Amino acid sequence: MKDGLEGVIACETKISRIELVDGKGILEYRGYDIRDLARKSSYEEVAYLLLYGELPKRYELQDFKIELAERRELPPQIIGLLTHLPPYTHPMVVLRTSTSYLGSLDKKIDVKTREENLNKAKNLIAKFPTIIAYYHRIRTGKNVIPPTLELGHAANFLYMLSGEEPSRTAERALDMDLILHAEHELNASTFAARIAASTLADMYACIVAATGTLMGPLHGGAAQEVMKMLREVASPRRAEEYVKKKIEKGERIMGFGHRVYRGIIDPRAELLKRLAKKLSMEGVPRWFEISEAIAKAAYRYKRLLPNVDFYSASVYANLGIPDDLFINIFAMGRIAGWTAHVIEQYENNRLIRPRAKYVGDKDKKYKPLTER
Repeated sequence: MKDGLEGVIACETKISRIELVDGKGILEYRGYDIRDLARKSSYEEVAYLLLYGELPKRYELQDFKIELAERRELPPQIIGLLTHLPPYTHPMVVLRTSTSYLGSLDKKIDVKTREENLNKAKNLIAKFPTIIAYYHRIRTGKNVIPPTLELGHAANFLYMLSGEEPSRTAERALDMDLILHAEHELNASTFAARIAASTLADMYACIVAATGTLMGPLHGGAAQEVMKMLREVASPRRAEEYVKKKIEKGERIMGFGHRVYRGIIDPRAELLKRLAKKLSMEGVPRWFEISEAIAKAAYRYKRLLPNVDFYSASVYANLGIPDDLFINIFAMGRIAGWTAHVIEQYENNRLIRPRAKYVGDKDKKYKPLTER
């Protein structure tokens, strides 16, 4: 038995591939290298690829973009929910609650044909950014900004969040970040979604399971913890001392190491590093500078390599995204992968029901209450 099911194959999938080849991390979506997708594609194109299994033709992509844009607006019941939730509610709690509420509004919630599964998936992909942006505007006492049909997926979110159309650099940065977060095989949240799907739970229930799992600081919450670290370090000059003390105390340095990419850099981190550097030239350079100083010290003293969460923090900070929305941005990208996995599980389903090795006491004799 392996702790945390490390290395255990739990299912077969055609959605993504992670392998270590000649000391290099390979991540592919439906057979396409993540490096190519990040540099040449768009989030909408990647979402189409994950859901349909093939890259779209030009007209298919255009139709898909229009369809997503037309699904962005929220039902009035969801807007009412966002208005009445306490302003201290964590945005990820808001997202999972809203997802569940969307399910209650779907008259076909239990219909699992391929067409209906894709319909639900596109609704969730389109509405996640609006839920996140609307709640943030509401909790900060600002009027919500309705989605526009004129902007792409990433640009529209930044517009709804701030009220201003983003720069081309900012739009491309978020778009690439969403691509890099869209899918990653059987991570904890995706596995949670597939377990729920294996019981034939509805799509919304599966995504609620995924969002709840993502919120943990050892999964989606890691980027927010990285940002706390960057603020604590405050200056590149203090990075080495900070890292040394963490190592001496045996404490975890957030944003480093990965269960799969052992001894090599996460390929997504390589791409995000370049993105963070480019953004820092337009925004606040010190977040990237502190990140680089921490990364160098972590490698020097313990050969630690950054993962996808590490550079995400400085990317989000320079996009003007509040710290407590970092996990939501992760979910906004990963919803494409989650829904693709739920659909795949439905289409070739067997209940996921592993066993546990019992290590407790055995053969104990029952004593009546009067004798205890």
